[in-house]
Amino acid sequence: MTKRDTFVAFLALAGAGVWSYSAWVKQHSPNSVKAASVKPDNQRKPAPDFTLKDADGKVVHLTDYRGKVVLLDFWATWCGPCKIEIPWFMEMQRKNKDKGFEVLGVAMDDEGWEVVKPFVADLNVNYRIVIGNDSTAEIYGGVDALPTTFLIDREGKIAAVHVGLASKKEFEDGIEELLQIPAAGSARAALPAGAGAKQ
Repeated sequence: MTKRDTFVAFLALAGAGVWSYSAWVKQHSPNSVKAASVKPDNQRKPAPDFTLKDADGKVVHLTDYRGKVVLLDFWATWCGPCKIEIPWFMEMQRKNKDKGFEVLGVAMDDEGWEVVKPFVADLNVNYRIVIGNDSTAEIYGGVDALPTTFLIDREGKIAAVHVGLASKKEFEDGIEELLQIPAAGSARAALPAGAGAKQ
């Protein structure tokens, strides 16, 4: 068998594995396997808060990010599609950080920091990573597939959910839309148009 034949056979097996996994996910979570556009505000639900630790052992709460648009990414080092998305998220972090945007990665590896730290260091990931657990996954609907990514608005509500590998443009469009909405914590932002600035 030539190298080319071996490579083609490998691709065929890899493809079969991807489709088998995809079929499993569809069977077990048929209503969630999709990339969703940003929901209208009145259809958004609050993102569940959590208490997890980052690589420095510092406690992280999702509520720490209130007032910012957050891309919350559930991923793992062994997840192929996750490795495709992570460089996109790094770019989005660089591009939008000064606009009130943050990426927060929740690593779901059973081995924890033992495998996550070297992986993050190799890629030079520029956003915060925490280690998730079954409880974290459960409060976010089970997270039956990786990657699963949530776009959270400035009010801490889930504006979109992407299960599996979504397109870069879908993320960019959603982030851009959410960044254009000021935080309602601003009195001016909360006022109806033309209401003036009375305090």
